[in-house]
Amino acid sequence: MSVVHVVRFEFENAIHWGVIRQGRITLVPGAFATTGDFINNNRVEALARLQGQELDEYEVKLLSPLTRNQQFVCQGANYRQHMIESGMDPDAKKYNMIFTKATSCLVPADSVLIKPKSVRFLDYEIELGLVMKRAITGAVSVTEANLHEFIAGVVIVNDYSARDVQIPQMQFYKGKSFRTFGPVGPYLCLLGPDDMHYLKALNLRLTVNDEVRQSDSTANLVYGPAETLTELSGVQDLAPGDLIATGTPAGCALSIPSPAKQRIAALMPEATKWKLFLKAQEGRTQYLKYGDVVEARIRSADGVIDLGVQRNRVVGEA
Repeated sequence: MSVVHVVRFEFENAIHWGVIRQGRITLVPGAFATTGDFINNNRVEALARLQGQELDEYEVKLLSPLTRNQQFVCQGANYRQHMIESGMDPDAKKYNMIFTKATSCLVPADSVLIKPKSVRFLDYEIELGLVMKRAITGAVSVTEANLHEFIAGVVIVNDYSARDVQIPQMQFYKGKSFRTFGPVGPYLCLLGPDDMHYLKALNLRLTVNDEVRQSDSTANLVYGPAETLTELSGVQDLAPGDLIATGTPAGCALSIPSPAKQRIAALMPEATKWKLFLKAQEGRTQYLKYGDVVEARIRSADGVIDLGVQRNRVVGEA
């Protein structure tokens, strides 16, 4: 086993990378401008043995371990119960939903969440993020046996979403890409070849003002990392350090009509249909409001993997 937790941080007006162990950060020698650079130049086995200058976590300002020049690819409706609450029939949906977020929404894990004045229905989505280890430039077959060749590690992602933009306008990219809508980190957990089994055994938990809203396990992912990478490899290039957010469990604020009600709504004029949708959302008290505090955690049951805590307070635009 060679699990290593790393952080990217600012200290004395410079940006560094380090290995974090029980609140102490051991500096990794060298300068790495991007997440891909760091992964390309550091093997998990060597980082596990790293000794050297140390800092206390409280002395530094933690940054997102994903730099903004990496791709931010997302899976949608990838947990069975979330599919149901999103108005989908899990037995009828036979495709892997893929979309992207603007990398300008990437922020550190403890950033404030800015609710734009124009957004009425702001939602949360805790997700496990996969960070790429190697480039993909053509179709490949990724299996459980060779997954370690493609995945470097994992992070917490919160895919914040403006539902009144995303759903009525059918604008996933726009509704999910407002600035601050993509906190990542605080820790990037690098995995060795023998640690890939953890990808199916991580517990996700999200609270709003200490009330549990989402709680599930990656064991319940519909499309796992291997089949998702296989499919994506037939579509696009991926680079070391790129991020794939694997979807969120049930428990979001969003309420979607049942398939039967959707069939009825399809017969209505567009304006009427979306007026009814927005009216239904108004009754959902779960949507985020100014002052709310969202906390997200992902860890393994044995504690070997602990991706830290994201803590975002909702504020208004300046």
